[in-house]
Amino acid sequence: MTQELRPVTRPVLYEQVIDRLRAHVTSAGLKAGDRLPPERVLAERLGVSRASVKQATVALEVQGLVEVRQGGGVYLRRDTLDAEPVATLVERRRRLPDVLDARDALETKLAQLAATRRTEADLAAVDAAHEHMRRQVAAGEPADEGDRLFHEAVTAAAHSGLLASFYAEIADQIAESRLESLRQPGRPAESVEQHTRIAEAIRAGDGAGAAAAMHDHVDQVSRVRLLTWSPEDEPIA
Repeated sequence: MTQELRPVTRPVLYEQVIDRLRAHVTSAGLKAGDRLPPERVLAERLGVSRASVKQATVALEVQGLVEVRQGGGVYLRRDTLDAEPVATLVERRRRLPDVLDARDALETKLAQLAATRRTEADLAAVDAAHEHMRRQVAAGEPADEGDRLFHEAVTAAAHSGLLASFYAEIADQIAESRLESLRQPGRPAESVEQHTRIAEAIRAGDGAGAAAAMHDHVDQVSRVRLLTWSPEDEPIA
């Protein structure tokens, strides 16, 4: 079969709804904390079913762009609705479980080794990274840089060249899982608390405790809305 006769794909209706919502937010000058029109109103104005509006809302929620309050409406979490294409979300959802499995296996061991091999300089680097993330979260800033620095400091403290090279090889995938986790409501502050437990175990020279704390942290990182979402959850109509 020639490339020209490949199957025809039709646009997903709720992606068009997302585009209209993005334009509405911009033209209406809506900002983070503002409420979107009710689902019924949106369906009527856009000439689509409420199912399509709901799909659009869920896709935006998965990306951390809106907050859905039970019985209270949908509110913007950012000043814009710059949503990713659904195909991008689907692809990330497909590969994310493997990345999280790799992080659990690798970083749990790195934390264990860090607790038994760390130097005073390593502890200072871990503490500095932890404090940097804590300040970012307290200021309401994106915390991905502080998170990255913390995990890199733990990796360096393990003094394992081979494991560090493995970590570097999947750095891009780790960054992707980091961003996915940190856009969950309340997650940055939770991560700071979990980093505290990891850092304390490393400082105490408690290898088993550091490994357990890191495992619990990666388990929490894996609890993201994306992994419970499917673009086929609601009928496209």
